[in-house]
Amino acid sequence: MIDARRYGISFSLKQCRNFGVDPHAALEWLLAQGWRRFRLMSYWDEHETEQGVYDFSELDWQVDMIAAAGGVVSLCLGAKQPRWPEYHWPKWAWEAKKRVRDNALLDYVGATVKHFRDNPAVVSWQLENEALLRGFGKRIEIDRERLQREFLLVRHLDAERPIVMSTSNGWGVPARSPRPDVVGFSCYFRLYSHGKYHSTLQGPWLHRLRRLIIRASLRKPVFIHELQCEPWGPKAIWEMSVAEQAKSMSTEQITHNIAAVQNIGAYPIDLWGAEWWYWRSSKGDDIIWRTVRESLEAQSNAAE
Repeated sequence: MIDARRYGISFSLKQCRNFGVDPHAALEWLLAQGWRRFRLMSYWDEHETEQGVYDFSELDWQVDMIAAAGGVVSLCLGAKQPRWPEYHWPKWAWEAKKRVRDNALLDYVGATVKHFRDNPAVVSWQLENEALLRGFGKRIEIDRERLQREFLLVRHLDAERPIVMSTSNGWGVPARSPRPDVVGFSCYFRLYSHGKYHSTLQGPWLHRLRRLIIRASLRKPVFIHELQCEPWGPKAIWEMSVAEQAKSMSTEQITHNIAAVQNIGAYPIDLWGAEWWYWRSSKGDDIIWRTVRESLEAQSNAAE
């Protein structure tokens, strides 16, 4: 088994659909590979397609499957959750007046927490993924006051589980309210923009400094909620050739990324790209997954 205290993954039903793979088979495969720590998404446009009518069945089976394997879940809450388009508004909510949309979002967050708070496999809540990140996604709506209301609601409904909130890949420190119980941040090292690939300026040393500042100023635990282990290119991954995918996420880059973040000293490290590994493996190409596994094994052996 992969040590859930050190490593986890995100798993998105929507991303599985993008790749054209069966989400049940993908999750079953990931569990078989030894993963036991998962971040799952409670996409609003999936579970409340009609206002006031909640259907969590697609999320229930994911939590149940992970629980049956002895795993744990950090459950995302809110409108902004991982995977494009970042903001997962139901059509009816986006077309409503903002006041109506705000109240409906609070109702949805509350319904989600009430539905899962008695499930021991759910060990934390992540509130709004990179909530204050501007300039990325569709139907962007940043509202710190609403975010504070969401935070207080979750705390009221469940005083036991920690609330996780995340910054972006850039230089971010959560100095203003709401202040979460746990801070997560992303580590991306190879990106594509303006027609070319480039390496980011945020090296491990900068993330380590950020961890130290957050720990010293907020006295909050810090972890890596997204370590880039999938391509970022000119098209969606499923539209890129294997050669194009490798320009931003080769086996060498995967090995580098997993090794580099060990120097940050922030655990656990949640890897980003599990659906891609499965998609490649389902096509008979398991070099990506083998590289991830061997890199994790190397780091685990070095830590012993």
